[in-house]
Amino acid sequence: MSELITADLVDLDLSADTKEAAARSLAERMVAAGRVTDLEGFLADVAAREAQMPTGLDGGIGIPHCRSAHVTEPTLAFGRSAAGIDFGAADGPADLIFLIAAPAGGDADHLSILSTLARHLMDEEFTGALRSADAPERAAALVRGDEPAAEAPAADKSAKAPAADEPAEAPGAGEAAAAAETAEPAATEPAPAEPATTKPATAESVADDAATDDAATDTTGSDGTGSDGTPSGGAPFRIVAVTSCPTGIAHTYMAAESLTKAGETAGVELVVETQGSAGFTRLDPAVIAAADGVIFAHDVEVRDRDRFAGKPVVDVGVKAGINRPAELIAEVREKAARGEVGAPAASPDAPMDRDADERDGFGTRLRKWLMTGVSYMVPFVAAGGLLMALAFAIGGYEINKAPSVAEHFVWTETGSWAALLFQIGNVAFTFLVPVLAGFIAYGMADRPGLVPGFVGGSIALTINAGFLGGLIAGLLAGAVVMAIQRVKVPAPLRGIMPVVVIPLISSAVVGFLMFLVVGKPIASLQKALTDWLSGLTGANAIILGVILGLMMCFDLGGPLNKVAYAFAVGGLANPNDGSLKVMAAAMAAGMVPPLAMALATTVRGKLFTKAERENGKAAWVLGASFITEGAIPFAAGDPLRVIPASMAGGAVTGALSMAFGCTLRAPHGGVFVVPLIGQPLLYLVAIAAGVAVSTVLVVVLKGLRKTGTEAVAPAAAEGAEQPAAESRKEPVAA
Repeated sequence: MSELITADLVDLDLSADTKEAAARSLAERMVAAGRVTDLEGFLADVAAREAQMPTGLDGGIGIPHCRSAHVTEPTLAFGRSAAGIDFGAADGPADLIFLIAAPAGGDADHLSILSTLARHLMDEEFTGALRSADAPERAAALVRGDEPAAEAPAADKSAKAPAADEPAEAPGAGEAAAAAETAEPAATEPAPAEPATTKPATAESVADDAATDDAATDTTGSDGTGSDGTPSGGAPFRIVAVTSCPTGIAHTYMAAESLTKAGETAGVELVVETQGSAGFTRLDPAVIAAADGVIFAHDVEVRDRDRFAGKPVVDVGVKAGINRPAELIAEVREKAARGEVGAPAASPDAPMDRDADERDGFGTRLRKWLMTGVSYMVPFVAAGGLLMALAFAIGGYEINKAPSVAEHFVWTETGSWAALLFQIGNVAFTFLVPVLAGFIAYGMADRPGLVPGFVGGSIALTINAGFLGGLIAGLLAGAVVMAIQRVKVPAPLRGIMPVVVIPLISSAVVGFLMFLVVGKPIASLQKALTDWLSGLTGANAIILGVILGLMMCFDLGGPLNKVAYAFAVGGLANPNDGSLKVMAAAMAAGMVPPLAMALATTVRGKLFTKAERENGKAAWVLGASFITEGAIPFAAGDPLRVIPASMAGGAVTGALSMAFGCTLRAPHGGVFVVPLIGQPLLYLVAIAAGVAVSTVLVVVLKGLRKTGTEAVAPAAAEGAEQPAAESRKEPVAA
């Protein structure tokens, strides 16, 4: 690969007066160098990217960039404008313009160029050297990193565009330099007791220091910090930071560089996690645990935010991280000194995005992959199922035979509106299996797994392999993509792997396997399962109801609950009498735990804490809405009594629902869809019976515990007095 930038790609006297003219002038140099094959096509791609968001940065900098099919290799052209060109930055025109071109599909190269350049632009010496460079060869060498910026003459601050009133220095870097110039002489040298401040903080060094600090004796405040928020034991103050911006490119990395420099100036250990467009690498949990404070400099939601709970938090926009990093560091130190802690809300990431233990076995990882697919499928289930249920309520069960509303719709007829709701819900329902398969593959192989996963899931529908086919298709797609990703490919091909090679090969392989190898056996198994459910009667149906009830109530919304729920929902894809009974039993059992806890707190409130009694009020609504998780606060405080009691009630409800022959076409809704249930009164009786069983059991079990505690207390008091009496007698005996 050629060098990223050469002297013929540099124009130190750029005469353009608009950003379009500047891009054209620099692009013409790329064409002359053989890096761009079609000038107009490439400029159209640059303009399309510019239309999404301005590429001007504070400090007199413009970074127009794009990925284009007309680019042969990653290339950067640099222009310096005396008059300044408006690229949309808040502080005025830009005098340093960088045109970045990357081949189509070359995400890694594109983002690498941008992120590296963004970090350099936070260095005042780097931008100053570019403004004072007297030859294209020197400017190109500076951008490539072949020549240190420190060797350049002092920056001419007046070289920035005349239209800007402020000196052309990068925000944040100027603050750090000013802080260094005004600091006390003694502060410019690291103290012997704090060697960690003289080198960048790493995950390993921070974790090791944390272990050392834990072993040291705390001789300062009760919160473990000194008067200025510095941890005890002589260790430097530690900060973890997260930076992110909407495009995840320039500002993300500029904020990271600015915070890092300010941290070095302030003598703190600061480690940054950049959540950019290329993904992100999580901070080591040990580093987060050892941190004394957290800085969020972001314009999009911080991923896995719950990792930082319990720490002092400063939460600002990404530009604040660039422009005033020293203030943010001072603010988080003040919060730590005052003992303030934040409780960042957990982000709703998919299960595979959460922290995983390296010791997790295949079974654990398989469960996470499957639950990822289920978690993304459930919203489609709820939306589609409830729309269809509402359609049945308005237009009756025959509404599924109505003609397409696109061809026949009468605004004044109730039947037309019912048909509309049914057909919308039915469309949403057709996504169940593809979404399940696609996101199982996503859980295994991240984004590259989506295409073959959705393709495999759609094939499962085509060959009538149903829900089981979707499960297998998702696992196959994830496995195929993971296998392809292990193959080492030449560097020139890496750019097209995620957008061309992996989707092409994985989709072909998964399609072959689903159509010709595993699809037909799975379809046969699916048909056998459907027939079995359809023929469920008597004792077999009751036993299945007991099993479903136990599973729904065992972990109160956890993996086993989701497996039972997914099994029930899968039957709705090809509904019959048996599958509708299964759905009814699953929902009824899932409503029991929260309703039972709510009732128990009402009839025997003294057995519960004040917080549990408050949770009990909310549990009425959660249980009635079929949100089993409403019982989790109770199970967390007393699992050995709450979970067995819940399971017993769930088993009773599941068995009774099956015995009564209750059916349900809606996969969600709780008591709000009771009118759509077959045998609705008996269905409510089944739920009431299960709630009563669980309530009685949890009250009895908690009552026994309280009685036992009261019985032990007097004995303990008497036992406590006996040694005292004996001790008074000991001198006499002596």
